[in-house]
Amino acid sequence: MSKPEITAYVKTQCGWSNGIRAVLKKHDLEYTEKDIIQNPAFRWEMEQKSGQPLSPCVEVNGTMLADISGEELERWMLDQGVVGNSDKATSVPLNSACTDAEHEAMRRGEMLKVHGDPLDHRG
Repeated sequence: MSKPEITAYVKTQCGWSNGIRAVLKKHDLEYTEKDIIQNPAFRWEMEQKSGQPLSPCVEVNGTMLADISGEELERWMLDQGVVGNSDKATSVPLNSACTDAEHEAMRRGEMLKVHGDPLDHRG
C-alpha cells in the first residue's frame, strides 16, 4: 500500500476527534493535524473544503470525509484499500461524542488532559 496523504481537521479535545486520532495511530499513519479550535483559519479551510461546518473532517488523498467518526474513517479506509486489517486496539472509543467535561473545558478555553491516554499529545 502506498503512503496516503491525510489531513485531519479536529478539535483540541473532543470524543469524535480523539476517535480520528486513535484510528490514524492504530494504523501507524502519518497525518497533518489542523486544530480548528486553536486556529480559526483551519475551521474556515475545513468549511470551504467540506461545504459544511461540522467536525471532525478528514481529507485522504484528496477525498474529503465530512463530519466523520473514527469508526467511519476506519471502515472507509478499509473499503478503499488505504489500510489493511489491524488487530491493534485503541485506548479511546472510535465513535463517541464529547464528554460534559470536554464541553465545559472548551467553553472556558482550557485544555482537558486525559490522564493515561497515550493519544493525549498536549503534554
